[in-house]
Amino acid sequence: MKKQRYIAFVLLLILSLLMAACSSGSSANEPADSSDPGSSNETSAETPSEPQPAALTERLAASDLSKLPDRAKQRDDTIIVSLVNPSGAFTPYFTQVGYDGNVNSVLYTPLVKVDPNGLPVPGLAERWEISEDGLTYTYYLREGLKYSDGSPMTAEDVAFTWTLLHDPSYDGINTVVESRIVGGQDYKDGKADAIEGIQVIDERTISVTLEETNATALTVLGGQILSKAYYGKDYTFGNLDYIKDLHANPITNGPYKLERFIPGQEVRFVANEHYVFGKPKTEYFIYKTSEGDTWQFVETGEVDYGSFTATEDNLERLTGLGFLDLIPSTASNYGYNQLNLERDHLQDKRVRQALTYGLDRQLIYVEARQGAGQLANIPSSPILWSYTEEDINPYPYDPEKAKELLDEAGWVVGADGIRQKDGQKLRINYLGSKSESTDIFIAVASENYAEIGVDFVPEQFPDFNTLSAKVRNGDYDMASFSTTIISDPSQGVFRFTKGQTPGYDNPVIDDLYAKSLATSDIEERKAIYHEMFKILNDELPVMFTSYSKQIVAINGRIGGFELNPLSGIGFSLADWELK
Repeated sequence: MKKQRYIAFVLLLILSLLMAACSSGSSANEPADSSDPGSSNETSAETPSEPQPAALTERLAASDLSKLPDRAKQRDDTIIVSLVNPSGAFTPYFTQVGYDGNVNSVLYTPLVKVDPNGLPVPGLAERWEISEDGLTYTYYLREGLKYSDGSPMTAEDVAFTWTLLHDPSYDGINTVVESRIVGGQDYKDGKADAIEGIQVIDERTISVTLEETNATALTVLGGQILSKAYYGKDYTFGNLDYIKDLHANPITNGPYKLERFIPGQEVRFVANEHYVFGKPKTEYFIYKTSEGDTWQFVETGEVDYGSFTATEDNLERLTGLGFLDLIPSTASNYGYNQLNLERDHLQDKRVRQALTYGLDRQLIYVEARQGAGQLANIPSSPILWSYTEEDINPYPYDPEKAKELLDEAGWVVGADGIRQKDGQKLRINYLGSKSESTDIFIAVASENYAEIGVDFVPEQFPDFNTLSAKVRNGDYDMASFSTTIISDPSQGVFRFTKGQTPGYDNPVIDDLYAKSLATSDIEERKAIYHEMFKILNDELPVMFTSYSKQIVAINGRIGGFELNPLSGIGFSLADWELK
């Protein structure tokens, strides 16, 4: 009877979650876990004439473009995408909020782009060479590079950009400095007038030498480049305040140039006739920044693109509209339950494994989301070249296996049904955000863990900062989080190196991580990461939980779109064309 009441309760919660949240949409290019998407329990009035697919596994073309709203039909030279409000800091490396970066990806093209698998591909640099010792990178710029004002782009601009980021007054996130260019610190400390490791060879060739090998340096140093003539004309060492005055009028080298920015309404772009790959096929592009429901914007034709949680309800509703191409997408991050490894009872990996076997993750992260999720067992997204399932334990829900592991670890079931060891009860104090999905987690985990003799004590917080503060204070056993977007596998495992996860310090992982950065050979790196993944999958310094799945919906009239979750729409935007 107790089990039946539990199942009914969980099903009720799942139904509530699906009605409240699963039909929601999110803004284009928005990081998967940057905000809680809006909710709607509305259903489409349109009844699809075709049978609905149970799941979306490949691109589904629009079935009836005659259903395209008049507002969208009337646009013959403009494509519109919604975006959460940017701040207006449209200078790479000086953004104020993440959405400024979405704007910059339209205005600038990097030296080296990242393809949908996370592999480097030529951007404004047509090719590159890496020395045998892995310390010197030479970039060869494309011929005929120009900025949006028609001025030439040369290797001097590349040297200027790298140097500018070593200025002591620069206070942004600085992966260029972290690449450790020879002489970079001396320049930053005012001990040198130039950075020794940066050498301009000719107008189209530049080399840079590092103090130590770093496999991520190719794309880090191959980022977006600023015009020295424009952004450097007022530069004096130790003072970068003047750059703020240039944010609103950027000189760019990407597919589009800024026409105007109206805060709270739109960012309007016009095609850049000087773009090295040719003027974009659509004259105008707009980021619509006014507040509103993405569902409404897409249904009425106000925007041409949207991203939605990949639930069956959303798929049915989107398919029913008829005028949208639908593309399945998996976010390049992973969810996890952080474990406090400084607590005695969580230092034994058998306990961590038991907690994973003993939790019905399939129900929580896949079934309760109508299939809009996939179980994670390693710190790498399925869309990255590093992903593997070979020799990886999937940790299926198996309460008997969990009990066996806890028995082996010396945790004995007490009279109250809770396991004990050395006078201590096996208690898990859980922290989570206040949301319907956390309600589902708590309902399932409470029952699952009671079955294997674990006292599960949940606590929810209305805001992320409060939750994070309690985690930082160490007052927890388990807490739910998600990583930011991962474009290189090193970003997924970095947190497990050199004791950065309190209570976890594995010299083997440290050694493998160093080796993974010491080579640029993808196959060598892949083999090294697979070794790390097997270790982390076994030791579980965190409980890996899930990958989120989405449906990208785009106006069926638009051709040339290529999905790239690692680079956003800027990767293929120049090729978008209204048919």
